[in-house]
Amino acid sequence: MTAPAQTPLPVAIEPAHDPHLVDAVTSAGGEIVPLEEARVLVWIGEPNDFPPLPDAIDWVALKTAGIEGFRAAGVIDDRRCWTNASGFYAAGCAEHALGLLLAGIRQISAAVFSGHWDQTLPPKVQTLRGATVAIIGAGGIGRELTPRLTACGARVVAVNRSGTAVEGADRTLPVTQLRQVLTDADHVVLAAPATAQTRHLINDDTLALLKPHSWIVNVARGPLIDQEALGRALRAGIIAGAALDVTDPEPPADDDPLWSLPNLIVTPHIANPSPGLTREMAPWLAENVRRFRAGEELISVVDPASDY
Repeated sequence: MTAPAQTPLPVAIEPAHDPHLVDAVTSAGGEIVPLEEARVLVWIGEPNDFPPLPDAIDWVALKTAGIEGFRAAGVIDDRRCWTNASGFYAAGCAEHALGLLLAGIRQISAAVFSGHWDQTLPPKVQTLRGATVAIIGAGGIGRELTPRLTACGARVVAVNRSGTAVEGADRTLPVTQLRQVLTDADHVVLAAPATAQTRHLINDDTLALLKPHSWIVNVARGPLIDQEALGRALRAGIIAGAALDVTDPEPPADDDPLWSLPNLIVTPHIANPSPGLTREMAPWLAENVRRFRAGEELISVVDPASDY
């Protein structure tokens, strides 16, 4: 699958050339060519616009971490290598997750929208110092979020499929122990991929395991949460609040009852804002171009049988 290292690797960037990605490709020994002349396609468009691929394409690099849209469009095949952007945007997502969590537990969002000096808020203000925060799906985002939380004095419990230790976390547990994790946690951050196994991971049953002062933050994928169950939990005071950068559906309808909940924060999927995606992707793409030319394993290779 590799091109001889002494010759430029022909790479197409579609549907439009992006300067960050062009620089990344050329700096790593590639050259930008039309799709019909390429061995590599860097696709920065939408799944439904994906073009028919020439037989010569050996590798397709996608700009998104989740690939469920591409699978639904019938794009992903097993004839060539596919990579996604898993981990590429982790720092920005981690930063946003911390901001959402602090906005909730410090009652910043409630104060902003109260419109007056609200003395009902101080008793609700919490701190991360000494709190236990569970990160569900502790991959790239989890590794970036962990030191940010510990810097605030929180204890971190990382949850992943294998239970393999996450550096900096106080504990790392496999997802099979999720119920105990939720029972012990003060707050929860969701950073897992959207798969059949993670759909509605947060539901009536799992929400009931959390504490009345708990906040839940989702910077991963909307379907991880059963939003009707979340609405019931927020109205009943089963948990203190939720902060969502992703929803299901996305965006929510204008008349969705969630909009009226005072203990819900919603941001419009801006943890990894689209204007910065290619800039964030560029160094990873350059490294993968280098690896492809050298015959090395690529970063973030997609499993055609999964959604990530």
